[in-house]
Order: sequence, then C-alpha cells, then structure tokens
Amino acid sequence: MLRCLLLLTFGLGVYSQLHAQPAPDTTRLLEEVTVRAFESNRAAREVPAAIALLSPADMQRFSNATLVQAVNTVSGVRMEERSPGSYRLSIRGSTLRSPFGVRNVKMYWNELPFTDPSGNSYLNMLDPAALHHLEIIKGPGSSLYGAGTGGVLLLRSEHPRNERGLGLGYLGGSYGQQNWQVAYREGGDRSSHQIQYLHQQNDGYRTQSRMVRDMINSTFRFETSDRQVLETSILYGDLYYQTPGGLTEAEMLEDPRQARPATSLPSAVAQQAAVASRFFFAGITHQYRFDRWQNRTSVYGNLVNFENAAIRNYERRVEQSFGGRTVTEVPLTLGQARVSLTGGGEFQSGFSPVKVYENLGGQTGILQSDNEVRIWNYSVFGQAEVFWRKWTATAGASLNGLTYSIQTLSSVPALIQERKFSPVVSPRLATLYSVNDFVSLYAQASYGFSPPTVAEILPSTGQLNTSLNPETGLNMETGIKGAWLNKQLTLEAAVYYFRLDETIVVRRDSSGADYFVNAGSTDQRGLELMASFEPAPRPRRVSWKIWSSVTLNRYFFRDYIKLTDDYSGNRLTGVPNEVILAGLDFATATGLYLNLVANYTSSLPLNDSNLDFADSFLLLSARAGYKRKIGTHQADLFVGGDNLLDELYSLGNDLNAAGGRFFNPAAGRTFYAGVNLHFNAKAN
Repeated sequence: MLRCLLLLTFGLGVYSQLHAQPAPDTTRLLEEVTVRAFESNRAAREVPAAIALLSPADMQRFSNATLVQAVNTVSGVRMEERSPGSYRLSIRGSTLRSPFGVRNVKMYWNELPFTDPSGNSYLNMLDPAALHHLEIIKGPGSSLYGAGTGGVLLLRSEHPRNERGLGLGYLGGSYGQQNWQVAYREGGDRSSHQIQYLHQQNDGYRTQSRMVRDMINSTFRFETSDRQVLETSILYGDLYYQTPGGLTEAEMLEDPRQARPATSLPSAVAQQAAVASRFFFAGITHQYRFDRWQNRTSVYGNLVNFENAAIRNYERRVEQSFGGRTVTEVPLTLGQARVSLTGGGEFQSGFSPVKVYENLGGQTGILQSDNEVRIWNYSVFGQAEVFWRKWTATAGASLNGLTYSIQTLSSVPALIQERKFSPVVSPRLATLYSVNDFVSLYAQASYGFSPPTVAEILPSTGQLNTSLNPETGLNMETGIKGAWLNKQLTLEAAVYYFRLDETIVVRRDSSGADYFVNAGSTDQRGLELMASFEPAPRPRRVSWKIWSSVTLNRYFFRDYIKLTDDYSGNRLTGVPNEVILAGLDFATATGLYLNLVANYTSSLPLNDSNLDFADSFLLLSARAGYKRKIGTHQADLFVGGDNLLDELYSLGNDLNAAGGRFFNPAAGRTFYAGVNLHFNAKAN
C-alpha cells in the first residue's frame, strides 16, 4: 500500500510539473481554504500535514441534530454515538480508551483549550448550530498542542461582519426528535457579537435513551485598534441523556430497541441509568500585533457538575478547572528565505471531588468511595518554519509534564497517592514541496505522548490504578494535495505508519464496569483519500459536485500478551479495515438542492482476542430542500432521511465487554423536516 501511494504521489507530481496549468478561468476562481492548524494561517495546500476542514456546507448535508455523520465523511476519522448525546471520537485510532466521552483528542474552541486538565473533552455540550467550521489535525499534534497521540480538533464559532439579524430554526423528526434555535448576530467593521439559545430533545430509538440538551452560547469580538483584538467566548449547557446499555447479539436480533435487561445485576431501566451534567465555560483571548511580531494569549475557566447513574453505582463529581495558552509569532527574513518562529506555552489546573454511591433505582445509596483529584499539566512549545522557493521546512517540539494527586477520604486514615510523569519532549519534522500553484507534496514525522486520563486512573470500578503508563507513538507519513482542471478536480491522499507503545485498552468486568491496562504496542498503517469534482457553475444552470473519501486501515497488535493468551498479530479492537463514502451535492439556480451520501463500513473486531466481530453495514442518507433569498432575508426549508436502507447496526460498540454485551443498536430508518430563517438588516 505504501508503494502504491508513493507511485501515485510521484506520478501526479510529475504530471503536474509537465502540464503546468494556465491561469484559472475567472468564472471559476474559488477561494483558497485557509486553516489555523499548527499556527499556519494559510492555504491548506501549503501546510505539510494531514488537515481536514468541515465547512458549513459539509455539515448542512445532514440533520442539524448531530455532528456524527458530517465528521464521519472525513477519511481517517470515526465518530460514534452509542445513544443520543453519548459521543466518542477517534482520529487514526481506536475508541479503546473511550468507553464513553472523548479522550486522547485535544480540542480548542475559538483558540481556547476545551479539553480539560484530566484529558476529557465535553464535545456533546456543543450543539452543531453553535459551530461555523471544524479543522481536524490527523496524527500527533504534540509539537504545538500538548500531550496527545490522537489528533487535534479546532472548533470555531461564526463572526458576523457588516450585518445585523435574527436567526430562527426548527427541526422535527422520528422518535420525538426536536431542535429549536434562536440566534441574534450583529457585526460591524471592527466588532461582532453573537448570542444563541439552542434546545434539542429526542425520545430515542431504544428504551431508556431519551436525551434533552439546552445550550446558551455567546461570542464577542472587538478590534480596539489596528493592532489589538479582544475576543470572549461563553458557553452554558445543561445535558441529560439516558444510557440503555449494551446488548448481546441474540438480544439485538430479538429486539434492538430494548435496553439492557436484568441479569445478575438490575436492568438499565430499573437503575434509571443516565448521565446529567451542567457545564459552564468562559474564556477571553487577547491578540496584539507589534511592529515585527504578534502575541495571542488566552485564559479560561470551566465548571462541570456531573452525575452518572450507572447499573452498578452512582457517581457524582464537580470538576473545576482553569488554564491559559500563549503563542508568539515572529517573522524573519534570511537572504532569500522567509522564516516564521512560533513559541509559547499552555498550562491547566483542575480539582474535582469524586463520590461514588450505591445506585438505588436512580437514587444515591450508601457511599462507596470518596476521592479528591488534583491535576496539573503544562506544555512549552516552539516551532520554526522556513520558506525557500518552492520548499517549506518545519521543525517543532514541545516539553510536556503532568502531575496528579488523589486523596481518598473514604479510607481511614485518608490515603494520598500522587504520580508525576517525567517531562517528555515531543518533536515534529515536516517538509513540503510546491510542484506548482495547485499541487504540493509533503512528508512529516511526529512523536506523541499521551498520559492516562483521570477517568482511566480512577475508572468506574472505583479501584485506583496508579501504575498505568502513558502511551507513546511515532507517526511517519507522506501525501499529496492538489487541484486540477481549474480547481474543478481536487485530491488529497496520505499514507502513514503509526507505531504506538504502551497502548491503553479498556476491559470490562462481569458487572460492566470499566478498567484499563497497558497492552504492549500496536502497528497502525493507513491510506486516506479524499477527492471531489465540481464543474464550473454556469449562470441560471444547475450546479453539482461529486465527492468521495476512502479510509484503508491495517491496524494490528504488535506485542500483546495477556496472562497465557498471546494476542500479538491480532487486529486492533474496534477498527474497521475499510470505510468508503461517496456523495452527490446538487443545486439549481432557483434554490432547490439535494444531498445524497452513502457510507460503507466494513466489519470490525469487538474484543482483543478477535473472537467476535460486528458486521459491515451500508448507510444511505438524503436531504432535499429549497433556499430562497428575499431582499436581505433568507429561508431554507428541508426534509431528509437517515439509514434509508434500514440497516441493523451498532454505531458505538462496547469493546471487550463481558458476557458479549458489545452492541448499542442505532436507529433504523428515520426522517426529519425543518426550516431555518434569517432576518438580516445592514449594520450601522
């Protein structure tokens, strides 16, 4: 596979060099996609890394209710939803470390650290309507974004310019799905403000899978001078979702809509299994441009009240964290070369009392454990980029440290356990060659370090595991980014090898409680392709675009022995070998549009022993609508459907589950309809 992509990369590069394109037709001059990844702030084609950008158009192919389908159109990325509101995410990896929630993926919202000090990211608190676009960095981003091997997600809200308006939206669909949106936006030449209220509720496909979320989001951006910008971001979310629990294959085939039935433990319904959390996040970013350099500094605070009524216990915790990030950029000129130097640091601190009780039908019973968790982490980083003729060379590195302390108050006397991870250097080297103005070739090597999260050290079993070691990984890749036929045809391809040591995997005891162990090393080889063809639109004619993304994974345990069982050579748990998507976007000059998407996912192993597999599935979704602009106002009426082939599948399996309870069946054929209205007036 590596040889094939190298030949493809070389062949396309030679072709592009020999057949240099003429200047693009002015009727087809498309805006270059600019990304912020690795502090680049330039066209994605000019950045030597695998970066995907999800634009508003990409997200609007699907229902407003979830990000899952839009994110899954990106090659190498897999987002899961075990039940409404319960997200998991992996980038070039597995969800082995994520029985629930998003871990080992660093997230930033409007330049603010959104991943908390414990390593958890509350992505399910963000309504899709609160996001304008997403950037996904594949592979370790430790050289600039702190500890982590699972990639980086950069989330951005919209900043309106020269407009003032009110947005209203409603969506209703199968299984009690309802979404309400109210947003006020105002933007001028030097300032912008947006405030949104978003409500979502869903009765759920399965028993015990109801979800309700309310969210208020406000962003403000003000240019106090030609040199200085202030930006604030505030988010409050109130989320409740029920957790129906995993089923065996026989139970899923008998009735996929049932919740986990009673066994030696009570049923999910009897225990009222659910998660309730209230989330408040506030941050401010200050940017100042000096004569020759600029600095951007952000600080934030976060408060989370979290309750989890699980089948075996009831957990309550209050998470309090704060932190900051500062980045300084200095441009230089050395002879014929341009140089960009970037340096800075990030610091986070968190404190969380964690109490675990007996679960008495959804109410707290006898206190089982009482812990106080304190955590500190930091990252100091630097990067140099050299631009010379058609070449770009990048060298970066970070120094990452982490300390946590857990005081067990339920012990007599109180027990204090502390673990300090030695500082780790995470370097990254990359180079890019611009064949011409439309095609570039790149290669990079990066090293990542991912310490265990607090949820892995103190899992749902309630047993501390201070001996869990960090994961370390080395990623090497090469790729091509190009556009042909006056940018009508675009292609991105990457091939990589990722060696992960001290791989952290989840296990479950007979009660379904999670615990984690280190599982030797893994070899992860992958090929990713994303391509699209969009003919130049003609006046008063239809426009259309066909696109596809392909992910080929060959992930194996390299060295993994569990007691007397040798799993070396087995496929990595929870990773499909192939994921292939294809789509059609169609629009007319009158405002009618249609989006069709097909998603094929191959079978995947459900346990480390590779004795059980989830079947492959093919999903088909469609959205059709009518957009109309009346003066400065806009309307969008739409209908759509998901899983139109009515496949029985599980989108979010419980890996290594005891008793074969792997499956969380996703909804069957579903439909929705809605309207989005924007009443706009020119800002004064």
